[in-house]
Amino acid sequence: MEWTAAFADLDPAGFPMLWALTPYGDAVFNQWQMPLLLAELDRLPAACGGDWVAQARELCQVVQRGMHLYLWFIGD
Repeated sequence: MEWTAAFADLDPAGFPMLWALTPYGDAVFNQWQMPLLLAELDRLPAACGGDWVAQARELCQVVQRGMHLYLWFIGD
């Protein structure tokens, strides 16, 4: 199962950052949103996990260390 399909089961109130990710749309997160996104990644159900989670955490850390950086997820 693709991670995007598993996101449909996430509660938007509990995962507002991750719920913004869709297969066909773009999502942009700023440095102030990184702690929220990281916290959601920590609580992510196993069905939504995979290698992408570690990669997303690494990208969040890059944004947190820099100035005026954004994390972009580009849909298809």
